[in-house]
Amino acid sequence: MASNATGRERPANPGHRVAFPLFRYVTVWSSLVAMTNAERQARYRERRQAGESRIRYRRPADRRSRPQQWDDAVQTLLALQDQYRAWRDALPESLAGSATAALLEQVCDLDLSELEAVELPRGFGRDG
Repeated sequence: MASNATGRERPANPGHRVAFPLFRYVTVWSSLVAMTNAERQARYRERRQAGESRIRYRRPADRRSRPQQWDDAVQTLLALQDQYRAWRDALPESLAGSATAALLEQVCDLDLSELEAVELPRGFGRDG
């Protein structure tokens, strides 16, 4: 085995895969040596001083009211139930007695109309 510039041993056969990754998140890309804490902190300070800001993506706030969220969830469930019903109807005869068919039947037998009929509280004294 021959050693490279960093003192790590590398295989003599160039076609042999190395068992350890050459670059890690703490590795300076210009060399194979890991950065020290002081180097990492210096880079951080340079970025801050240069005004580079990290772009952080946040999930937008859900501005729907709770009753609207409820209605949307019920509609999603009804759409899913219709898709499961179509799946059940498209099953071949060979799978009619299978566990999949039994589970699809259970989903299709659920009565989701009760969820649509639920009257939710409006709050702030408006329920009267």
